[in-house]
Amino acid sequence: MMGEMLRVPGGRFWMGSDCHYPEEGPAHEVEVDPFEIDLTPVTNDQFAAFVADTGYVTFAETAPDPANYPGMPPEMARAGSLVFTPPRERTGLADPFAWWGFEFGADWRRPYGTGSDLAGLADHPVVHIALADAEAYATWAGKRLPSEAEWEFAARGGLDRNDYAWGREFEPGGKPQANYWQGEFPHQNLLTDGFARTSPVRAFPANGFGLFDMIGNVWEWTADWYADRHATPSASPCCIPRNPRGGDEGTSHDPCTPDMAIGRRVLKGGSHLCAANYCQRYRPAARYAQPVDTSTSHVGFRCARSL
Repeated sequence: MMGEMLRVPGGRFWMGSDCHYPEEGPAHEVEVDPFEIDLTPVTNDQFAAFVADTGYVTFAETAPDPANYPGMPPEMARAGSLVFTPPRERTGLADPFAWWGFEFGADWRRPYGTGSDLAGLADHPVVHIALADAEAYATWAGKRLPSEAEWEFAARGGLDRNDYAWGREFEPGGKPQANYWQGEFPHQNLLTDGFARTSPVRAFPANGFGLFDMIGNVWEWTADWYADRHATPSASPCCIPRNPRGGDEGTSHDPCTPDMAIGRRVLKGGSHLCAANYCQRYRPAARYAQPVDTSTSHVGFRCARSL
């Protein structure tokens, strides 16, 4: 139940992009050693096996301690997680709380909140996973989280310097190659790919390495702390970074909330909520800063292992 892994050969590739969002740059050449990575994101069935074996309680199932969140209203000190709910009418894109809401009782077993369950979702990615939950599962499975460089190398599937994991064209033949949003986000979902939310982990073609769902479906945690930009590449070809790591905990805090001592790790891959008009992060180079104490209905993970 721990999931099949695939051996990735390692090698040199161009990490990042200078053509999209600023945090993806600068594009730079790096090298990674061979490693193994899960064939798919961790599914609900796989995570259930971990919980059954260990009795683990996830972050979303635990009421927050008000002492850790100065100014938090007392009534919010209840277990829950962030759930996407599409607005009924067209709305602006400036306020994400127009479609995100904190739902008491939402967790990996109840992905849409109280009253929901995992019926029909056994082979979908587990969601409402905070960083500690992903790390706990990885330790139990004898694995670890991939670095950002490992994750991006694996996602590219051997197609170096392409915008998409499947090549240079967004939708070859007009057919979605991953589970992302079709239509005008957040109110109009055309369901061209057949899925309103998450999808089974092998619903779309594998990439060039044979890995599934590296793009879309759910965002995936990595082991790297977030920095606003990649390190400036060396001008010397002899100094290509090998197995690079991202920022450090001290650089990963949100400068807009200096009083909150909460670090952010890199998420990769985009999700079923990435759209052409909003968050075009359905690309290997794309990245997102996620607070380590935050779980949502579109964040999961997969594991890696050193060789």
